[in-house]
Amino acid sequence: MSGGEILVIIVVILVLFGADKMPEMARSLGKGMRDFKKATDDLKREFENSTSDIRNDLNDVASSIKNGVTDISDNITRDVNETANNIKSAINDVPKETKNEGPKETNNDVKEQADPYKYDYTD
Repeated sequence: MSGGEILVIIVVILVLFGADKMPEMARSLGKGMRDFKKATDDLKREFENSTSDIRNDLNDVASSIKNGVTDISDNITRDVNETANNIKSAINDVPKETKNEGPKETNNDVKEQADPYKYDYTD
């Protein structure tokens, strides 16, 4: 509201109720505003108190889920590392002469196989 509108409202109230009722009305209006503000603050406080339990429960659940996921992740990482180490030690346990040798083929074992996808381009 602008200053002019407030002035018009005050003049209308002064004309309708008179000068002796103005202070009493102002006190009543001030008291009403205080009571309204107090009720609003009480509602806010009550709402915060009632939802704080829910928020704490949700935070506890989120924390326990996070801890569970972290534990599972750590277990998986440990298992993968253990398996990798087992494979490495198994590879290192194989004698060196067998590592470099592949299966030996003799001329009798190797037979020429026809390539089914080979096409001879002849004119």
